[in-house]
Amino acid sequence: MPRPRDHEVLLEMDCVGICGSDVHYVSHGGFGDYKLKDKLVLGHESSGVVVAVGADVTSLQVGDRVAIEPAIGCRTCRHCKAGRYNICPQGVYCATTGHGNLCNYYTHAADCCFKLPANVAMEEGALLEPLAVGVHCCRRGGVGIGSTVLVLGAGPIGLVTLLVAKAMGAAKVCVIDLVERKLELAKTLGADATLAVSGHDTQDEIVKRIHALLGTAPDISIECTGAEACVQLGIEATVPGGVVTLVGIGAIQQRVPITTALVREIDIRTAFRYANCYPAALAMVANGSIDALKLITHHYELQESDQAFNTARYGLDDAVKVMIHCQPRNKNNPQRKV
Repeated sequence: MPRPRDHEVLLEMDCVGICGSDVHYVSHGGFGDYKLKDKLVLGHESSGVVVAVGADVTSLQVGDRVAIEPAIGCRTCRHCKAGRYNICPQGVYCATTGHGNLCNYYTHAADCCFKLPANVAMEEGALLEPLAVGVHCCRRGGVGIGSTVLVLGAGPIGLVTLLVAKAMGAAKVCVIDLVERKLELAKTLGADATLAVSGHDTQDEIVKRIHALLGTAPDISIECTGAEACVQLGIEATVPGGVVTLVGIGAIQQRVPITTALVREIDIRTAFRYANCYPAALAMVANGSIDALKLITHHYELQESDQAFNTARYGLDDAVKVMIHCQPRNKNNPQRKV
């Protein structure tokens, strides 16, 4: 069993969700600029229980249930000092630049572990990681009270973006995707409008249908697929003077109608992971603004991890969020049935 350093805690892992990046490591050996170079333990959407604390740790104690933020900056560079540790060149990120936590025991920096209130389930603690992505991209896009938002893609990140946008006060959110079943889930999560598209629809036709569903052009479009066609569509659909936020990671080189954005003064912003977003994500879950448990479609035990990854990889439209349980499902949820 590993021993925590002075600033760390030792965690008995409980829940670990499978992320799209985990699947890409298994299926393609990496994603974007991140390529697998050696053996790597996967898992970064996680929660656990503190079983030992380092000598300098005062914020947590043995027995605390925590959500684990997987990003740790170097703490000294200009980005970290500005609070943007998500773009720290020397930063460590579970299951990308270092081993992940799909395991029995794991050590982590104590200040990147967030104590869960009694009414927050361990599964929800693990889901804070994708929810933090939603918080970050909505903040980057400027979502607020009365915003009209287009979310491109109804995968896990698109769905958490929907949840967060509504919790942050968006008046209308339209979600588009190729898969009708995912859009049905988006409706249950609060989407005001959904649109199923196909490869036969022209871009102009889709833009007109989006505007008709929302009653206007969206103020903010949040692209969650990384697909070139969706990036183009987001720019074409957004109101002049609006914002397009790019979240999905796709091909490194893409054709983008940049002049269209220029002459319409559309701001193109990017959102990479998150920074300082876990407290907001936890608050939204704890106060009931977000019911994240609806995202989980499959549950597996740790020894069933191979099957869990196959479901996440090949589950097609049926699988949204696959959760792996390192402990019995009710062990660390004493006040909540899950």
